[in-house]
Amino acid sequence: MAGNTVTRAQLSEAVYQEVGLSRNESAQLVESVLAEICDSLVDGETVKVSSFGSFSVRQKGGRIGRNPKTGEEVPIAPRRVLVFRPSHVLKEQVNRNLSGTAAGASFGSDG
Repeated sequence: MAGNTVTRAQLSEAVYQEVGLSRNESAQLVESVLAEICDSLVDGETVKVSSFGSFSVRQKGGRIGRNPKTGEEVPIAPRRVLVFRPSHVLKEQVNRNLSGTAAGASFGSDG
């Protein structure tokens, strides 16, 4: 399955198929949800999606790194990083599908 990516268009199409909104309304809904998640993360809030996981922003301090090729020390500036912690439900589902004991289980439809 390496190389498969879920796109915004595919998410919009899934909303269209499942909810029955128009394609435009489905695309607007997906964009609205993603924008809300982004805005919350930019504001430093944690975003929790039940049975999926939590997104949060963590502050990393500055440090001295090393270029592995030359060995030269390089300063790394302090920065904020995005962290995703999957829920236990998601972890179990990923591992269940990996082992093949419950093939086809998913959060949405396969259609």
